[in-house]
Amino acid sequence: MKYVGSELELFAQALNWKAYFSRQIRPYLGAEVAEVGAGLGGTTRALLADGKRYARWLCLEPDRELCTQIQEDIDGGLLPAFCQAQASTLEVLEEECLDSILYIDVLEHIQEDFEELARASRRLRPGGHLIVLSPAHQSLFSPFDQAIGHFRRYSRQSLVACGPASCRLVWARYLDSLGFFLSWANSRLLRQSMPTAGQIRFWDRVVVPVSQGLDPLLGYRFGKTVVAVWRK
Repeated sequence: MKYVGSELELFAQALNWKAYFSRQIRPYLGAEVAEVGAGLGGTTRALLADGKRYARWLCLEPDRELCTQIQEDIDGGLLPAFCQAQASTLEVLEEECLDSILYIDVLEHIQEDFEELARASRRLRPGGHLIVLSPAHQSLFSPFDQAIGHFRRYSRQSLVACGPASCRLVWARYLDSLGFFLSWANSRLLRQSMPTAGQIRFWDRVVVPVSQGLDPLLGYRFGKTVVAVWRK
């Protein structure tokens, strides 16, 4: 399977953003983790930046070229030895073998999203966590979303509704309140199919730090990204 997007290298430089959402979800990462759609491994590096060791961190990436790059990072020591790269999806895994399953900017690329999360829940051990982060608000759907293969954007309500019956919602919240307005400007005014490197730097270095302060003041009720955590 070949990934149709071309934004991975561009967003790999969004270090403040990756550090921000990583702090939100790290408490729900168990000993054995599967990261579905691991891409180039940029999110993997951000989540492992605190130095915590895991029994297994499985990077599932169906694009073989991307998976090969992750494996090269593991072999070269850029990712820890407990990481494994596998050019596949969750379907190849045994049931109830994982403590945490992550979909970071991935579920919106999967047409059958309800079925995908139901499948993920069957791979979780009791007490394990399912974590999804996706772009928010269908009204912000833009040429950029279309260009990189998004089927949809989510509201808090629509993402929560995707939760498997076997899992209990822990929390669902919006992140990056100030970034909402940049996404609105792109969807309504600029209509770019791809942001520039300069735009990504401005968002990551200026907008994201402000959002980190604003989001808790707003009760995480507003933002351009939505995150949900479920417990089996």
